Amino acid sequence: MSAPAKFLFDLDFAAPTKAKLEPTISPADHEAALAAAEQRGYQKGLVAAEAQARTQAERQTAAAFDRIAAAMGIVAAQLPTVTTKIEADAVEVAAAIARKLAPTLIAAQPFAEIGEMMSGCLRELLSAPHVVVRVNEDLYDLARERLTEMARARGFEGRLVVLGEAEIAPGDCRIEWADGGLVRDHAATEAAIDEAVGRYVDARRGDKA
Repeated sequence: MSAPAKFLFDLDFAAPTKAKLEPTISPADHEAALAAAEQRGYQKGLVAAEAQARTQAERQTAAAFDRIAAAMGIVAAQLPTVTTKIEADAVEVAAAIARKLAPTLIAAQPFAEIGEMMSGCLRELLSAPHVVVRVNEDLYDLARERLTEMARARGFEGRLVVLGEAEIAPGDCRIEWADGGLVRDHAATEAAIDEAVGRYVDARRGDKA
C-alpha cells in the first residue's frame, strides 16, 4: 500500500496580505461630480434664499399696509377738525379780502351802489309825493344829475330832492320818503359782517375745541 501524499502549502503566511483595491474614477469624472454637487447645492441655496426673501418681503409689505391703515385712521379722525379749520380760515380770508377791496371799489365808482339802491326804491315809490336822497357833498353834482335822469326814465312824477352832506361817507346815502326810508352805511355794514363772521368762526372752532 502506497503512502498518502503530503499536502504542500504554496502560500507564505509570513508575506503581507495585499489589500483589495476598490474601483476608482478618473480625475475628470471626479471634477464633474464635484461641479454637479456644487451646482445642486447652489440651486438649493438659491431657492431657499428666494423663499426667505419672499417671506420677508411679504412680512414687510403687510407691516407697511398696517402702518398705512393706522395713518389713514389718524387722518380720518382728524379730517373733520382740519376741514372745519379750513372753512373758518377761508371765511376769515374772504372777509379780509372784502374789507380790502370795498374801499377801492367805492373810490373807483362812488355812485354805483347809490344808483343801484335808488333804482330799486323807485320801482316801489312811483306814486310817492316826494323822495329825498342824501349823499356825500363831493358827490352832490353827479348824484343830482344821475338821479334826476333815473327818476324821469322810471316815470317818477313826485318831487326828488338831492342833498349833499359832509358827514355822509362817499358811496353811502340815505333815501327818505313820507312813510319810510333806507340807509346805506358801509361802515355799519362792515361792522355787522365782521361780527357775523366772528360768531361763525368762533362757533366752528368751538365745536372742535
